[in-house]
Amino acid sequence: MKRYFMLIPEACILVLQAGAMGKGGEVFVLDMGKPIKIVDLAREMIKLSGYEPDKDIAIVFTGIRPGEKLFEEILTVEEETVATQNKKIFEAKLSEVNKSLLEEKLGKLKFLMEKGDKENIKQELKSAASLFYVSK
Repeated sequence: MKRYFMLIPEACILVLQAGAMGKGGEVFVLDMGKPIKIVDLAREMIKLSGYEPDKDIAIVFTGIRPGEKLFEEILTVEEETVATQNKKIFEAKLSEVNKSLLEEKLGKLKFLMEKGDKENIKQELKSAASLFYVSK
């Protein structure tokens, strides 16, 4: 698996910069470089702790859990970024939200909440995430 990482100071700067640059509703993305293999991170952390990977500390592969991906995507193919005054921060140009579908899903969630139907609320939230965006 590969993941992008950001340091706490980088996250803080992103929030502060986004607050200063934002006019309302924008999504800002930090250039985090290339994704890092989780196994490489584990090996490096073991070495930095003074141990030897696979000798002193075993690395166990447990497999992919439900909902996990091998590669993390910051944006979809349809979405693009535009440079800002900060060379490490980009503004994402997101796909449009399908407002009628959003209103429909919110109405269904409200109904399920009023019923106290926790199981169906979870299912509805899981199924809703990918339905809200339409291509440009």
